[in-house]
Amino acid sequence: MINKNNYEMDWRELKDTKCLENGMGIKQLIAKLFILIILGVTRTVLANDFIIDDRGSGNLKSNLGIEWRLVTDQVMGGISSGKLTLDTYRGSDCLRMQGNVSTENNGGFVQIALSLSDKDDFDASAFAGIEMEVAGNNEDYNIHFRTSDLWFPWQSYRASFKATSDWQTIRIPFSDLDAYKTSQKFRQNKLKRIGLVAIGRDFLADLCLASIRFYSEDN
Repeated sequence: MINKNNYEMDWRELKDTKCLENGMGIKQLIAKLFILIILGVTRTVLANDFIIDDRGSGNLKSNLGIEWRLVTDQVMGGISSGKLTLDTYRGSDCLRMQGNVSTENNGGFVQIALSLSDKDDFDASAFAGIEMEVAGNNEDYNIHFRTSDLWFPWQSYRASFKATSDWQTIRIPFSDLDAYKTSQKFRQNKLKRIGLVAIGRDFLADLCLASIRFYSEDN
């Protein structure tokens, strides 16, 4: 009989199965078992989260082997300033983004950004959204996604979150992302970059990131 937990079969009872009574041959039976095993493995893989960065590297590199980098509005003539450092906050190792966000000269952002792939698009179609462990100075921040469908640097898919002084785990489903200055539909199999952003108003930014991952519907 088929064991639903481990897909094993007691071949001594094979003659008693309805499969053989109905004329199903050994080859067909093995093929069905193989499909069951593949489906079980596939579901297990899809159910796992994908860790982008758990701060295990001890440097600016993520678990992808790609470094985080600081980007400010100075690339477009603004005067916002910031820094990205390695830190420990309330017992957890983290990336820390600090800066002065200024809307002068049509600016107004400081961000830490991470490319998800050195070459091809990153396919996150197996996942439901992004999960972050963050802390900060009780200010609102954004997470921005860029895909290969976007042409201009100001375009993104984004959502806001509040970073409290205590560590908290925040989940943002892909379905909650807002398209910013683009009519292109968000396609999670075309991801290029993510960014944590202090944006849109004059304020002092202070945001700590202890981990970030894609999560699945099953978790």
